[in-house]
Order: sequence, then C-alpha cells, then structure tokens
Amino acid sequence: MDHFNAASFRLAFPAIRSTTVFLDSAATALKPVAMISASNNYYSLSGSSVYRGQSSESLKLTRDFEQGRIRAAKFINAPCEKNIIWTRGTTESINLIAQSYFRSVLQPGDEIIVSEIEHHSNLLPWIMLAQQTGAKVIKWPVENDLTLNIDVLKSKLSPKCKVVAITQMSNVTGYQPDLLAITQLVHQVGARIVVDGAQGVVHNPLDVTELNIDFYVFSAHKLYGPTGLGVCYGKMELLEQMPPWHGGGKMLTEVTFEHFTPAPIPQRFEAGTPNIAGVIAFSSVLEWLETIDLSSAEAYTRSLVEHANSKLSSLPGFIAYSAPHSPLLSFNFQGIHHSDLGVLLTEQNIALRYGQHCAQPLMDALKVSGCLRISMMPYNSLQDIDTFIDAVTFSLSLLND
Repeated sequence: MDHFNAASFRLAFPAIRSTTVFLDSAATALKPVAMISASNNYYSLSGSSVYRGQSSESLKLTRDFEQGRIRAAKFINAPCEKNIIWTRGTTESINLIAQSYFRSVLQPGDEIIVSEIEHHSNLLPWIMLAQQTGAKVIKWPVENDLTLNIDVLKSKLSPKCKVVAITQMSNVTGYQPDLLAITQLVHQVGARIVVDGAQGVVHNPLDVTELNIDFYVFSAHKLYGPTGLGVCYGKMELLEQMPPWHGGGKMLTEVTFEHFTPAPIPQRFEAGTPNIAGVIAFSSVLEWLETIDLSSAEAYTRSLVEHANSKLSSLPGFIAYSAPHSPLLSFNFQGIHHSDLGVLLTEQNIALRYGQHCAQPLMDALKVSGCLRISMMPYNSLQDIDTFIDAVTFSLSLLND
C-alpha cells in the first residue's frame, strides 16, 4: 500500500480538472481512471455476456465478473463471496431485504425501529412494508446534539421488534452511530439489524463479520464506482430463507408452467442480464483502492472540512448541522434561505447540494425547511475550499445588501 499523497490521488480523477469546484461527493463520487478504463474496455473490446456463453471471451468475462464479487466481499470482510448480491443500488438492496426476508417474517403488531436521521431510502421501504404486514414503524428520535442516544433505543426495544434500520453515516450531519453497541442490543431481543452504508462505506469501510451485522448495503457510485450498481450483503442463514424477489433469466435451474427451481445463492436474486460493465469497472476500483492508505486519505478529507468550517464560522449568522470530524458540512445562514444562497453558489461553478437531502424527517426535527451541504473526498484540495469560501462571501454580500 502506498502512503497517501493528495496531489497524486487527485490526478486519478479526470473530472476534477473541470472548471466546476466539486463539493457534492455525498451525492456521487467522481470516477477514477481505473474505473473509466475498465468500463471503456468492456464496451470497446467485448461483445459477450456472462454465464450463458461458452466462448473463451465469455468465460473470461464471467471470471472477471465473479472476481468483482470476491473483491466486494473482501472489502467488507464478508465470510464468502456468496454473501454478496448485486443490485441496482442501496435503494433496491433495502427493498430486496424488506420484501424477500421481512415480509414473510412480520406479523400485525410487530415493530420496525428506524432512526430519525435516515435517508428516505432507509425509511420508505419500511413504511411500505408496515402497510403490507400490519407492523408498525417506531421512530428512534435524534437528540439535540444531532446524535442518537443508545438508552433511547434500549427503551424502545422489545420482543415485538423484528428489525432495526440504521445508517452507517448520516448524509446530512455526518454522524456515525456506534454500530457495534446497536447490533448487540438488537440481537439481545432477537431482532435483526439492517445497516445502510451508502454514505459511510467510502469514509469508514467496516467489517460486517466483526460487527455481526445481519444485512449491509451500499451503492458503488458513492465508492468511486459506476451508477446503477449496488452491493447487498446478508448472512448466509438469512439469505437461505429468502425467496427470489425478481423472476427472469439466470435466477433458476429448472422451470415448467407449474413450478421453478431457484438457482443457488446469490444468482437466485440476480434475475436477467446483469450490469456486466458496472461490476467489472467496480472490481477495478476495489483493486485500485487496495493501493491507497484509506485511513490517511480520510484524515486528509476531514481536515478539509475542518478548514471550511473554520472559515464559515467567521461569517455572521453561520449555523452548522454537522457532527465533529465529519467528512461533510451542512449549514445555513440566519435570515438567508438555503435555496437563494445555493443558486448564487452554483452560478459561480460551485457544485454542492441544497434542499432536504432526502431526509425530510430530520429536517423537521431540526426545524428547518432545508440546508446547504458540502461534502468532500480526498480528491478535493484547500484551493477548492478557498474558492468556495470566496463564493459564499460574495453571495452573502449580495443577499445582505
């Protein structure tokens, strides 16, 4: 593994050379040359699918495709590559888990605990499931300091609880709950834990085996990979209880008009032609990340956010909503509507996010209609932050005039 070098890391991302200052990585990460080349090579040099063909090219593609599964399993320390299901993203992964595992488990009166800091992708599937089964969604409220109180979870857990849905990292505050403590409490009442790793996976890769997590999901595009690809991890004993959710080609071994026999895990959950280029490109990303000192890269990223927070804090009316040591910063300015400031910043080629961030319940808890958010990756620089600060200062001068 190479020692982290910010300048060298930045060079791996062609899009960073754009005139736009990209501070919206929590929405999607920029793509490295390793990913772009692997994707281009597949579309330029290959004409085969995976699994179905017997040509040497098809067999090689199938091996490369499955190598991606092996690397994804290694990245989160899953026991085996068969624990990894390819989906279209975090959203589909959570819906798969809800419908294929929990729909047959939940009964009227059962409870689903969901934290108040969740992205809509880890709330809506559970609301829908509760409507289908007669179960009830229980809110685990956020505290005034933007954290989650473990004692509050303890008070809500009971034998009625069948699942706790929790984010690895809030996409608004950057807060990272204590997953080990949460998982231990959840298992004490016989419930299961589903962890949304969409935001956290790139900043703090976790060990699903050490933490004893039941289900863990994330999207490739937030981890420098392609869009339209997700990873769904599940414990094997749970996956074995799940019927296929989608029907189609490749997910069966035998079919008549009366019945079908599902393919082995994980193929039984991957109906149809898969995202071949996406998986192969993501595999290249995971291989490339093995050469990066991720801990040092994350420390560098957080130093950029601390620099931005320091500069913004000197401006009148600044209100921050982020946790300490976060790789993102959500904020408002007193008396300024977030969208007015957001529009002015985008007009100055600052790519950031403003609005509710697909976290409306959290906005309600914060008693705001929305906020602005900048989010960093190791490809950002101090110059990016200084340019952003200059743009904020100029925009506020117009809005306060």
